[in-house]
Amino acid sequence: MNWLRTLWLLVVGVPVTAFYASWAVLASWVGIRYAPHNVYDRIMRNWAGLILRANGVRVSLEGGDRLDRSRSYVFVANHTSLVDIWALLVAVPNSFRFVAKQELSRVPVFGQAMQSAGNIFIDRGNLASSFASYDIAAAQLHQGLSAMVFAEGTRSRDGRLLPFKKGPFILAIRAGVPLVPLYIHGAFERTPKGALNVRPGAVVVRVGEPIDTAGLTYDDRNQLSAAARASMVLLGAR
Repeated sequence: MNWLRTLWLLVVGVPVTAFYASWAVLASWVGIRYAPHNVYDRIMRNWAGLILRANGVRVSLEGGDRLDRSRSYVFVANHTSLVDIWALLVAVPNSFRFVAKQELSRVPVFGQAMQSAGNIFIDRGNLASSFASYDIAAAQLHQGLSAMVFAEGTRSRDGRLLPFKKGPFILAIRAGVPLVPLYIHGAFERTPKGALNVRPGAVVVRVGEPIDTAGLTYDDRNQLSAAARASMVLLGAR
């Protein structure tokens, strides 16, 4: 049965991704700049929604009343599955862009589409380049967008939280915007790391209380990380 789901994901995912990625690239070619709640948001949400529906995945949001759609945030989420990206795009109402690893920028068409939409790529092997990328992300936050970062930097193999990277918390402090912990529940059961198929079922994106970063400095990054982790543990235990 797994091989049938893998085949179905490829049959649906490849052409759907190519279609929406082409629209994002075309939008950038004609000079459309990324901005809050514009065509790039619609492209990304429609892409994610179609793939999720085709694979029988239902996504819901808990705690959405904690978010102001007009505000900029740094969202930090757990990461266990391919489904995470699609679920976040469908569930989170704010206009956000991913801060992602550099390798994704090299994926044909998809990587170019992500760049066109304003997503930020981090070269984790180059510290100077990484900090420069976070500065670009901070500038976007001041334009009304939010940033979405996977706190662990990679997918967990067993569904449990891995150690957090420092970057998301440095970004929130530099930008001076609230940091919002998110916990994605059920995505690991849909597609664990190493699998290329999606099992039908429910995914819930849970929103924690925004954490104010006003007045925080670089030296507070570990404290901010610990507060976010504590919030995500509580969200995951519900």
